[in-house]
Amino acid sequence: MKLINKKNKTYSQVFHVFTEEEWVKSGKNFNRNISNFFTGKKHEVFIHTHEEGIAYFIGLGKSTLQDFEIQQVAVKFSQTQKKNLHAVPTLVVADFMNEKQFEELVKGFLNGTYHYPFEKDHAFWNPKFELHFENLSQKKLDYIGQKTEALSSGQTACQEWLNKPANFKKPDTLNSYLKNLAKKYDLKYTVFNRKKCEELGLGAYLAVNQGSAYDAAFTILEYKTSAKNAKTFGLVGKCVLFDTGGISLKNPDNMHYMKSDMGGATAVIGTLIYTAEMQLPVNIIAVLPITDNAISENAFLPSDVITAYNGKTIEVLNTDAEGRMVLADALSYLAKNYKTDFLIDLATLTGSSVRMFGDTCGALFSNNEELKNLLIKTGDKTNQRLWGLPLWDIWKEDILSDVADLKNISMKPIGDCIIAAKFLEQFIEAHPKWAHLDIAGVAFGNVGYAKEKAATGFGVQLLTDLIENYH
Repeated sequence: MKLINKKNKTYSQVFHVFTEEEWVKSGKNFNRNISNFFTGKKHEVFIHTHEEGIAYFIGLGKSTLQDFEIQQVAVKFSQTQKKNLHAVPTLVVADFMNEKQFEELVKGFLNGTYHYPFEKDHAFWNPKFELHFENLSQKKLDYIGQKTEALSSGQTACQEWLNKPANFKKPDTLNSYLKNLAKKYDLKYTVFNRKKCEELGLGAYLAVNQGSAYDAAFTILEYKTSAKNAKTFGLVGKCVLFDTGGISLKNPDNMHYMKSDMGGATAVIGTLIYTAEMQLPVNIIAVLPITDNAISENAFLPSDVITAYNGKTIEVLNTDAEGRMVLADALSYLAKNYKTDFLIDLATLTGSSVRMFGDTCGALFSNNEELKNLLIKTGDKTNQRLWGLPLWDIWKEDILSDVADLKNISMKPIGDCIIAAKFLEQFIEAHPKWAHLDIAGVAFGNVGYAKEKAATGFGVQLLTDLIENYH
């Protein structure tokens, strides 16, 4: 998609974008019959064909709408009108739109082209498609074009890897992709196999991996800027490629959705792509503890006592609480070996967060009020919302063990997402600015491009906006 600041005399395809209020003001300039079918309500689309071509009337709803709502409308328009759109120069008529609002519109057009498996077969990806918008200079349009394509690249990668069937994303497959990604964007790439993990003492991660038919792949990707005094973000993404629950086997109903248990990692991957594409003046250390949680004669067992990377011992009461095990080693490894200004982990971690919030928001835990508020504010801005929950020390009492330092679950049937966060806090090595995002309910769900649940792309816009505007 090319964004161009010019106006031809005629266009065979025009997008007229209106809020309800703008339509009341401007609707009188159009054919009266259009008013019988179009009012400007959110997601409303009216297609008007005439001798010169086709005009699409796109409704945004009330003028009080937030910027992300423009993106929502554009996503749905892109998805539902795919077969009708032509790859031709197209005029956008939206005189009320400012730079940010137009950016959200273009984001939505591009993000709405996604389907699995992804192919650039949408009109918006055709080189002949041009979006003409007079309200902004060519310089600003070029920048918006760069940003929106970079975001689309990151979000598409996030969704694509989360949607892949389990047999299409084995550890070696994903690591081959990450290695190529590192070459493309000049990232430092490090991976530890099982033998190296044993030497390093990554015992909590290895406990989960030991039942796998595939070698360990504890992976680190580093993006470095040349900018002076740049902030460093430490990102950890849970990367369990498929979660059977291990010996504590999950209910088989809907177990096929457990291909989505790497939603934290895919959000981090998408963020790295955007950051590298835009060459943001930040540093990122990303740790992806890649494994599956399988059942075999070597699988770890309930009652096992494991020694984690930081020396703390863990009594395993449930092997389906594997995510906090791999995250524990990833967090402590990152905290002990790198100096970061912020430490953020994302994970599709608990059913508890799903039962609490459904698909409305992720559960947020942080030991730093400033970071917590910043994440909530960014979530509201991007519509990738988070809600803060407590980390009171009283919750730690429920994970103290008789035979180890900690248990990996509480035996009480309450607050497991809080218990998991409290468990992870024991492995951040007293990092002063840490946040844990439990995104189990929002990373994979109902989407417009699929009949069943699929990847939402949650986390990419949240993290990229945070990093881009707070460095």
